Amino acid sequence: MKNFNLIFPSQIILILLLFGLVFVSCTKDSTSPAVEMGEMKIYLVDSPADYEAVNIVVNRVEVHKSDIGGSESGWIVINDQATTYNLLEFRNGVTAVLGDAELHVGHYTQMRLIIDQGSHVIVEGTTYNLEIPSGDTSGFKFTHAFTIEENKVYELTVDFEVKRSVFLTGNNRYTLQPTLRLVPNVISGTISGTVLPPDARSVVWSMVDTDSVFAYPDESGYFQLMALPEGQYDVHISPGNVDFSNTTISNVDVTREENTDLGHITL
Repeated sequence: MKNFNLIFPSQIILILLLFGLVFVSCTKDSTSPAVEMGEMKIYLVDSPADYEAVNIVVNRVEVHKSDIGGSESGWIVINDQATTYNLLEFRNGVTAVLGDAELHVGHYTQMRLIIDQGSHVIVEGTTYNLEIPSGDTSGFKFTHAFTIEENKVYELTVDFEVKRSVFLTGNNRYTLQPTLRLVPNVISGTISGTVLPPDARSVVWSMVDTDSVFAYPDESGYFQLMALPEGQYDVHISPGNVDFSNTTISNVDVTREENTDLGHITL
């Protein structure tokens, strides 16, 4: 007769308990550390130009992560929802959200816009396609270094300078070569006011280093110069109506994340 080793109920319970401990231990050991994340939000504004419309089709917005010695370097998509923006609508405090996404904590060095061939300008009622050299394939790249911190939002304003971005190359051919000012919101503020009378048809402008920042007052005369790094500025008002003279308001203080209101400015 063959001998069988008998396993009693108490032994079965012990084996199951030991197996459970081993399983729990393995589960705990295999748990991955939490991924540290922050957020990036990109706002779009425009420095005005003499067009009836400037419609830009943005297919994708990306940023480049620089992970020295790591495996996370490369381009990361912030927004892949193709959207048409009429740049001339984003003036005097009006903005559009160009991208809003969570990102891994770390250092980033560039931004890239992929712009579609459907972009166009309207001049005197006529629509002209914008030629986009490489913009719909490799995209337009802009150097801008920033750091994403855990549980914090990094906000960036992109000032699309249309005057310096759209070129008439002859035979009614228009080419897009974007010139952008990229200004972190945490270091910048705005200047606003109302130029009277509105029929002076004024242009309001100031200088940021070597760049001119413009605003066209609306029908009430209200204007806002946007994305100005903290500092002191001379605000120039140049009326299109020859019945009025140029005016300059000197040494206007801009404080980061605040608006400086100049009130009513009568020419």
